[in-house]
Amino acid sequence: MNDRLERLLAKTRALKHDPDRVEIDWPARLAFDPAEPRCARAARCFCAMLEEESRRARIFPDERIVLTRGVKNLPRRYTESEMAEMRRGAYFHELGLVFNLTVDYPSVLAKGLDVLRAEALVRRAAAEEQADREGVEFLDAAVAEIDAVCALAEAYRAEAIRLGLTEIAERLERVPRRPARTFADALQMVRILHFALWCEGTYHNGVGRIDQYLMPYLRADLDAGRLTEPEALEWLTEFFLSFNRDSGLYVGVQQGDNGQSLMLGGCDSAGRDASNLLTRMALAASGDLKLIDPKINLRITKETPLGLLEEAAQLTRLGLGFPQYANDDVVVPGLVDLGYEPEDARNYTVAACWEFIIPGVGMDIPNIGAVSFPAVVDAVLRSPEAGKAAGFSALMELVRARLFAEADRIEKELERVDMLPCPLTSALCAGPVARARDLSAGGKYNNFGIHGTGFAPAVDSLAAIRRLVFEEKSETLESLREAVDTDFAGRAPLLAKTRHAPKLGRDGEAEPIAAELLSAFADSWAGRKNCRGGIYRAGTGSAMYYVRHPLEIPASCDGRLRGEPFPANYAPSLGVAVKGPISVIRAFTEPDLRRAVNGGPLTIELHDSVFRAPEAVKKTAQMVRWFAERGGHQLQLNTINRDTLLDAQKHPERHRHLIVRVWGWSGYFVELDKPYQDQIIRRAEMLL
Repeated sequence: MNDRLERLLAKTRALKHDPDRVEIDWPARLAFDPAEPRCARAARCFCAMLEEESRRARIFPDERIVLTRGVKNLPRRYTESEMAEMRRGAYFHELGLVFNLTVDYPSVLAKGLDVLRAEALVRRAAAEEQADREGVEFLDAAVAEIDAVCALAEAYRAEAIRLGLTEIAERLERVPRRPARTFADALQMVRILHFALWCEGTYHNGVGRIDQYLMPYLRADLDAGRLTEPEALEWLTEFFLSFNRDSGLYVGVQQGDNGQSLMLGGCDSAGRDASNLLTRMALAASGDLKLIDPKINLRITKETPLGLLEEAAQLTRLGLGFPQYANDDVVVPGLVDLGYEPEDARNYTVAACWEFIIPGVGMDIPNIGAVSFPAVVDAVLRSPEAGKAAGFSALMELVRARLFAEADRIEKELERVDMLPCPLTSALCAGPVARARDLSAGGKYNNFGIHGTGFAPAVDSLAAIRRLVFEEKSETLESLREAVDTDFAGRAPLLAKTRHAPKLGRDGEAEPIAAELLSAFADSWAGRKNCRGGIYRAGTGSAMYYVRHPLEIPASCDGRLRGEPFPANYAPSLGVAVKGPISVIRAFTEPDLRRAVNGGPLTIELHDSVFRAPEAVKKTAQMVRWFAERGGHQLQLNTINRDTLLDAQKHPERHRHLIVRVWGWSGYFVELDKPYQDQIIRRAEMLL
């Protein structure tokens, strides 16, 4: 990086604790009529927020891509009592808003907001003629919010003129109203739109396949001689920096869990490899900055050039916890199997963490629920039917039946799902304006994703039951149940036997159980229709449930003690001395992962000493390619050091910028709550 970017990097890090940001007393500022339509209320909150931001337009020295939050808190559309009343009539997921999506950036960049506004007005006239009051309300709100975005850009243009920043002022005169015509235009326009989406409350909104929709602008600039490749990299690096200006304000389970993800590589709409110059530039920019945002994802196949995988492995070497890899050879056909059109499936990106979504058209809720596999095994262990099981196969039939019962329970809880509207977000997607309906009413795809947590502990528990009860006959199901209920107190020999029983990722005997369990999980959701006309998608992700779900059950038959967390995502159980990453990949790619493409990466920790060897980057790249050849669907590699993590817990001031992969995102270790820190340290202990 050059000196200008170094100064911007320092300023960006300081903005996390920006003393100039204000907190607005929105309840005193905004009064609502209980009968006010949802879209109108959403628009009033958004316009008030952007009006405040327009008053505080500020451009810092060295900036060329502008917009920085000046207001800490968004207006709350509804009081707690109002939301409680609405929740009595329907299920509102998390904050109840449209979220976990990517808008149609390619089309918006090509059209500009003036054209989108005109299209909304034409459609509004038709809705009014049809006496479609709901359509008119949505389109009025969308137009008002588009106007607010343009007014914000105009406020920044005025500030640029005041400061004598002619280039910035000229760019803001074009975008976002008119189509982007240069690479710099496109980057600034994405920054404005992404900023605005957060202000609307559309949290965990990613920016999708930037190397695909930004490449035409870069290519035009390079061909015309307006930019050189080093200059383009400088622009892209500043664009990446902009993701970190306001990230301290973004919501999430933990700081850093903000969903600012992007996707690189993969195929085009015809299935051809689409990786390009911008793919590599993005990897380079991320490596130069060494920041947690944006979260980098890379689509690969078994044919991906080794050179590109080596460039990606350089980020792993730096300990950034990304890129997260997604295998097109599995994901694309898996999505097609679920009913996605092939062209859409080939255009997939990820939501906040890893869940596969279709940008610009989808309104999937890919993290709406989760099944705890160890809780399923625990319930079977306690069932009267288990004691009558004639063999292990009969026990597995009970596990299968319990998975179906869990699916029935969750499905019943989701009989009516509702969302609060986000008119701007909707206007930036394909379909809502033409339908005259907010995206909260549904998109082209309206599927629900179900996580599966504690996969390996469940497999390991079943493997222990098979060995101790059905093969050795040294224990009974009743004796195992008593042991887990007492946390193995006074049963040290039995605890040792459970821990030496086959373990997934270490022992081949566990792999058939894993394949059968994942297949049963997928079967339990297959063919179900959700209340929004979509389907259910099974996945191997855990989200934050890997810390929460273990608290709901006692110890387990794999030797896990009460309260000990599950592994994050799709990974070996904590404390299992695996034989190495190759053994883990072989075991965890044995199941048919095309049937579990809600997402959920195989998570492997590497000790940072691995990369002291000169050939380590190439070997890591070869391992990623082998993962794709084996039929893995998603992979994340984390480079960590237990001693460093322990020192960071004791002396956080020494490790402010220590980055770790948490579950589907990277964050700063010292900002995590202790249970998450401790779980990551446990993962690091497996490397010793």
